[in-house]
Amino acid sequence: MLRIHRSLSRTLPGVLCTALVALGCASGAIAQSSTQGIYTCIDSNGRRITSDRPIPECLDREQRQLSGSGLVRRVLPPSYTAEERAQLDAQRRREEEQRARLAEEKRRDRALMIRYPTQASHDKERTEALDQIDEVVNAVNKRERALEQQRKEIDTEMEFYQRDPDQAPSWLRRKLEDNQQQVLVQKRFLEEQALEKKRINARFDEELVKLRQLWAGVAAGNTNR
Repeated sequence: MLRIHRSLSRTLPGVLCTALVALGCASGAIAQSSTQGIYTCIDSNGRRITSDRPIPECLDREQRQLSGSGLVRRVLPPSYTAEERAQLDAQRRREEEQRARLAEEKRRDRALMIRYPTQASHDKERTEALDQIDEVVNAVNKRERALEQQRKEIDTEMEFYQRDPDQAPSWLRRKLEDNQQQVLVQKRFLEEQALEKKRINARFDEELVKLRQLWAGVAAGNTNR
């Protein structure tokens, strides 16, 4: 019995030392865990995972770092490769551009509705725009008729030089050339005005399609009130 007691007295300090060391390690681990907090996330399979360090299964999604009391200390964004980040940035830019386009479209729609609250106001402005073109065309046609009359007078004077037009006076030849040039200018101008009328009608037709949708929306909104 005495021998067993002496043996225990010799081994007890070693056991106590080992226990103290283990206790110290555990305390350090607890302290470290308390300092770092707990990471938690839900993986792609819907499983909630917790760990004392960032979770590899959730590198493609947000992770939350919790304090010892369970409060969210910070949120770790998804981790991506350089290529993936470039793709995300490109996608983000496309989304921002799309939002900008939608905002600009809404702004144009509001301006269009303010300018043309009814189809009558839209038709009126189309008519006025086309009338302005017609006034210009009428002036050009009048100028063309004057050039035609001038050409008849020039031809009458050139009859004396039918056999050899080069013998005609220089002033008469210049007058003929100027008349021909003016006729070409007027024809080109008339062609441009015809194209302008087409552009005006196309613009008002396009606006009318959009305006009918906007007017219908306003009418439906008033009906539902």
